[in-house]
Amino acid sequence: MIRWCLYFACRSRSGRLLKALNFAGKFPQLDYKIAELEKMMDHPPLKEGTSPFKGADHDVEFKNVHFGYEDTEVLHGVSLSLKQGTTTALVGESGSGKSTLAKLLVHYYDIDSGNITIGGQDITDMSLKALNDQVAFVSQEQFLFNTSLYENILIGKPAATKEEVLTAAERAQCNEFLERLPDGIKTQAADGGKQLSGGERQRISLARAILKNAPIIVLDEATAFMDPENEEKMNAALNEIVKDKTVLVIAHRLSTIKNADKICVMKEGQCIAADNHDGLMKTCPEYKKLWDASVSASTWKVRE
Repeated sequence: MIRWCLYFACRSRSGRLLKALNFAGKFPQLDYKIAELEKMMDHPPLKEGTSPFKGADHDVEFKNVHFGYEDTEVLHGVSLSLKQGTTTALVGESGSGKSTLAKLLVHYYDIDSGNITIGGQDITDMSLKALNDQVAFVSQEQFLFNTSLYENILIGKPAATKEEVLTAAERAQCNEFLERLPDGIKTQAADGGKQLSGGERQRISLARAILKNAPIIVLDEATAFMDPENEEKMNAALNEIVKDKTVLVIAHRLSTIKNADKICVMKEGQCIAADNHDGLMKTCPEYKKLWDASVSASTWKVRE
């Protein structure tokens, strides 16, 4: 029977039935995606205030923060202070809660209990726009829209001038690859930014953050896709934009955060120690273990 259906479909003027059969395998995927969208839409909206930012400064405070995904708590009463103009690093094994803590600062999720404040003002007291104006978030998983690279950078500050966008791109070390693209900064990024390498996408995202010029910067593995040749340039760009900012940085390569003003060691959803590098090397066995592993990984090579 199926053979005859296919035969007549092929003989028809448009072959509509045959074309329809080609999409039969897509139906299970559509069901899954629709189910995921419905699950996302079922989530309650984020708590949002209406106030503008009126904090006294840009000190950040996590006060006894508890948070969980569904029924599993992943942060167990984290308290941490980030002073204005300083850099605080989060280190720890995968799953220790580093990225979750960073995402809570930009209000990706509502916390279960505790408080997160900027300049003494609870982040749920201000509007999402007011909070967004205070924080720039640069992640290792950056998404570029299917538009020009210029417009992707402009997202950081929609009212920026062309000169400001070009300056941000230059400071983010983008010119090196923009000069070899057919249309330069007007080149289309393609879906998800697949026109660029991972490191190039990160530099475009960094240019967004530079253009935005927010007083608080969150860097979640911002140099994860950097090759050795470009990492030095990226680090120079990062050092430039974090001046006088309140910075929260997450890094697996501990050598990149050795000089941070404060390093918070995360373990199983708790901050078990916080000090500078030298202090932690003397007093925190978990940090020393992470440091030794990081040094060992950086010197690893294939044996002859």
